Parts: sequence; structure tokens; C-alpha cells
Amino acid sequence: MNLLGVLLKTRGRKRLHWTDVLSYLYLLVGLITLFGPVLWLVLSSFKTEAAMGLYPPTFLPYSQKSVSVEGQAKPLPLFWVQQEGQPPRALAQVSRMGIMATMVDPAHPEVTVQVPIQQRTPITELAFAWGNYSDLFHQFTFGRYLWNSVFITVVATLLTLLFNSMAAFALSKYQFKGRKAVFLLIISTLMIPPTIILVPVFLVINGVGLLNSLWGVILPAVATPTGVFLLRQYMLTIPDELLEAARMDHASEWRIYWRIVLPLSAPALAVLAIFSVMWRWNDFLLPLIVLSRNEFFTLQLALNAFQGELNTQWHYLLAMTVITLLPITLVFAFLQRHITTGIASAGVK
Repeated sequence: MNLLGVLLKTRGRKRLHWTDVLSYLYLLVGLITLFGPVLWLVLSSFKTEAAMGLYPPTFLPYSQKSVSVEGQAKPLPLFWVQQEGQPPRALAQVSRMGIMATMVDPAHPEVTVQVPIQQRTPITELAFAWGNYSDLFHQFTFGRYLWNSVFITVVATLLTLLFNSMAAFALSKYQFKGRKAVFLLIISTLMIPPTIILVPVFLVINGVGLLNSLWGVILPAVATPTGVFLLRQYMLTIPDELLEAARMDHASEWRIYWRIVLPLSAPALAVLAIFSVMWRWNDFLLPLIVLSRNEFFTLQLALNAFQGELNTQWHYLLAMTVITLLPITLVFAFLQRHITTGIASAGVK
């Protein structure tokens, strides 16, 4: 059955059953709750700086209309003006002094009118500020921040998959004394908050000379207890007979690991890859203490540095936020089919 058939399937044969109505209402509320803020973020990223300050805020990216007036160097904003005994008319604002605004009719610019600001309403139109995205690559070193984040995420994810899978292979397929103790020791580190070991990690990174280096962000986090646990539990489901048959054919341990165990563990590796990409891409604390030079900043540090004490360019900040969400969304979209299989199989021995 296709997706449309699943969505339109009802309990009632000829008309909607009351349970169908409740189900659709429940799903609609969940959809709005989950994706409403994301949709608001995306649409707000296309608003101009002036539109960001409108009150009450608008859901769609509306901006105020402007018109070129003879004798004025710049286009003037348009307002609907309602005066007593006259129908509403569109006037352009030349200047504002306190609660009074100097308005002019664009068709007759030689006559000016003094209008209280309460009698004017901005004339808006739907307009997408595509410059919020294009300006990021021209006015700021956004490309450098993006490259740093991509490099850290890709390299750290590959190393995480390699080291965690090797540890999981040893703990699941080799019999040696203390195997359970080593596994419990690894799992017990999950109870240690990352902030507690922050100072020792910083001292180690400083001692090996990796401060203000992308490798200083990559290396401390390549081995994760979550990854070892997930992969070990999945590798326990791989029959030992396959490995024994490969050893009888004189296959080396590395070849068994690389050509047999890793391909069979693809669903669990995909789940760990999704987790690792999310961890590394969204990581803020470790890059904050390791990187202090602007050219090594990741996107998360750049977003934080973008907020000034007195002024924050929210239209650029929201555009950068949307771009930072895209890689995570794409990775999840391509690998999400492995999530259920990998997590479900990891708990079966």
C-alpha cells in the first residue's frame, strides 16, 4: 500500500468514523507542533531587517512597499492614510518628527501633508529577501565556517565508525578474560556528564598542541560508549560460524572484520552515522574551548559570535540557522530507513 493509501485509510466504510476524526485531529496537532516552529524559522529567514521588527509579527515575509518620488534621492515608504471626511489614500512618508509624519502624494509631490502617526497604516506586500542568503557568502566568511563544520563532521564521523566498530568487533567476537569488565567500564562512562571532564580534556588538547586546530575538536570525541554499545549488540547477532568458515579459508582477522562484519553491520553503522553527524554538527561546547581564532570557527560558533551586545542582524542569523539545519535533514532523509532496523536489531542477541 502506498503512502497516500495509508493516509486516507479510514475505519468507517462509507463515512468517517469518530475514531478517524480523532486520529486525524491528533496527527494534525502533532504535525503543527513539530513542524510549525521549523516553518516559521524558514519563512522568517526570508524577511528583511525591517520586517523582522514588525509588531505584531507576521507569519509570511511581508515587507513595506516603497515608491520613487520626484525630488527624493531614495524611495519612500508607502502608507494608507485615513483623515477625517476623506477616503483612505496612499501617501509616501518623507520624514517623521515625534508623533507627526510629513507625507506626500507620489502623484503630486509638490504638496506635503502633516499626518499623526496613528492615522497611517503601512502598505505591505509579499516579498522574499533572497539577499539574506546571498549576502552571507559576500559580506561574511560564511564559506569558511561551512567548510570547517563539514570537515569536522565528515572526518569525525568516519573515525567514529572505524574505532567504535573495531572495539565492538573485539568485544562481541573475541573471548578473553575481562571482556565483560571492559564492556561495563565503557558503558559506565555514559554516567559521566561531559562538563565534568571538560577541564582535563582541555589540558590534554593543550598539552599535545592541538588548540586552535580542527583536529583538536575531532580527536577527543571519536570513541563513544554509545557507538560501542550499539555496534556490539548488533554484531552479536552475526553468526560465529561465518567467521569460523572465513578463518578456515585462511582469511586474516582484518579481512574478516572488513569484508564480513562491517557489511553485515551496515544498518547499525547507518544509525551510528546519523547520531555522529548530529553530535559533531551541533557540537558547541568543545569547539568553544578549543577554537578561539575566527578562521577556525564552526557554524555553531559563528552563530554565537553573530549576536552582538547592542545589535543583532536577525535576518542573517536566521538564514544561517536554516543552512545549518539542511545537512542534518538530508542525512536523516537518506539514512532514516536504517534507523528502525538498526536499533531494533541491536537489542536482539
